[in-house]
Amino acid sequence: MNQLTWKIASSNKNKVDRFGITIDQVILPNGDEKTFSYLDFAKGVCILPITKEHEVVCLKQYRHAINSWQWELPAGMIDQEGSDPMEVAKRELEEETGYVAEHWLELGSFYPSPGSTTEEIFLFAAAGLTSTQQALENSETLELHYLTMEEVKDLIVKGDFKHGAGLAAILRYKFMTD
Repeated sequence: MNQLTWKIASSNKNKVDRFGITIDQVILPNGDEKTFSYLDFAKGVCILPITKEHEVVCLKQYRHAINSWQWELPAGMIDQEGSDPMEVAKRELEEETGYVAEHWLELGSFYPSPGSTTEEIFLFAAAGLTSTQQALENSETLELHYLTMEEVKDLIVKGDFKHGAGLAAILRYKFMTD
């Protein structure tokens, strides 16, 4: 593959709440100049929790940005640069669902929108769940639901399950275990 050189002529970075906004003036390999803007966003994790009864622990969570309740899998941000994604996933699973897992399967990572954000999400499957104590943040409004994989598939096919990281985790899991 031909390696093309993009040169950054100037870069302006701003911080708004938890988002960094970068605006780069780039000189393309053909000499043209173009402005690229993107969000600098923390890395994240998403977990596909599977109970001993082979049910998926799904969340129905209110999302203010789109003013609706969404079907999702447990997920969260990696707050500290350099944190181990597996450790963050374990913490998020327990905080959001009230479960810890005996068995973990790393499903790799993906970039949900590489044209507009630097976000990378690490995917995991968790099994051998044991109930502990849920510890939601004050901004988290969610319900736990226990669905068969067939019910999850139906939600996906009908277009009711739209959580990108959840979709990626389910797809990776299915491809790696089928």
